[in-house]
Amino acid sequence: MMRDYLRERRSWISLFIFMELLLLFLGYLDTSIPISSILYFIFLSTIIFVLFFIIRYNRETRFYKNLEDWEPGDDWTSVIQAAYPFEILLEEKLQSQSEFYKEALDQKAVSLEQEKDDLLTWIHEVKTPLTAMQLMLDRLEDDTLKQQLMYEWLRIHLLLDQQLHQRRLPFMENDLYMEKIDLESLIAKEIRALRTWCIQKGIGFDVGLEVTEILTDAKWFSFIVRQLLTNAVKYSDSSDIVVRCFRKNEALQLTIQDHGRGIAPKDLPRIFDKGFTSTSNHQDHAATGMGLYLTKKAANALKIQMDVQSKVGKGTTFTLLLPKKNDLLAITSM
Repeated sequence: MMRDYLRERRSWISLFIFMELLLLFLGYLDTSIPISSILYFIFLSTIIFVLFFIIRYNRETRFYKNLEDWEPGDDWTSVIQAAYPFEILLEEKLQSQSEFYKEALDQKAVSLEQEKDDLLTWIHEVKTPLTAMQLMLDRLEDDTLKQQLMYEWLRIHLLLDQQLHQRRLPFMENDLYMEKIDLESLIAKEIRALRTWCIQKGIGFDVGLEVTEILTDAKWFSFIVRQLLTNAVKYSDSSDIVVRCFRKNEALQLTIQDHGRGIAPKDLPRIFDKGFTSTSNHQDHAATGMGLYLTKKAANALKIQMDVQSKVGKGTTFTLLLPKKNDLLAITSM
């Protein structure tokens, strides 16, 4: 700080030195002025200047030291205390800029909230004609055409559902309701929703549940199961998807295992990253890379640990380690 202050005040120091040298020069030209008097005056003025410099340094750098110690995110009004006109001017400008950005952020937040509400409204409105389409598709007599159309209908339905939960995810903590749910009914419901797709791909389900009742948020847990089942069906053909729920070392685990194409080892660490799609299967043009990302985020909010094991050509197993009751109570008390 001293070095910076000396650099800042070098014009003052240069002026003082120049005035002292000028005084010596005048004493040299005018012999009537005793040189001892001039030297005495220079000595006193130098002491006074040094004392003045030290006092001003302590007072003026206090403001800049506070400014230097201030970290982004801190309340700068409690750190920066202006005392001199230029400091007050800077403080006023900072205050004005802070208020400007705060107002801009508030307006942006309102705009984003409005966009979210508009999108949620649009999604719910789109679901109405989708429901009507499903009823019409159920009446089709051509089974082949019916399965093809139901598959495309299901893709649209799942994409809308994903968008709906993606928009709700930032506010998930305000949307949680912990209750005991029937796991068997929940899984059966999700499997029924995928039946058309499963029939088309020749996929069956092997469900074995040692534990049929769990404590969690029904809506978000259904979303997690739905995403994992959808992922399993998407990357499998003519095989069974195995669903198990059991206790292991006093921990409750739910596993969803498919016998599909599997995940490359280099991709495994990245499958939960936002927007990530397979690096070894570039034909997946329809993949958005959002499904597993949203699943992981929702699982974290529910204190569910997720693990994945996979072998290329052998299949993939997702394991959900459900939280204990105390951990769930910690969520509800937040």
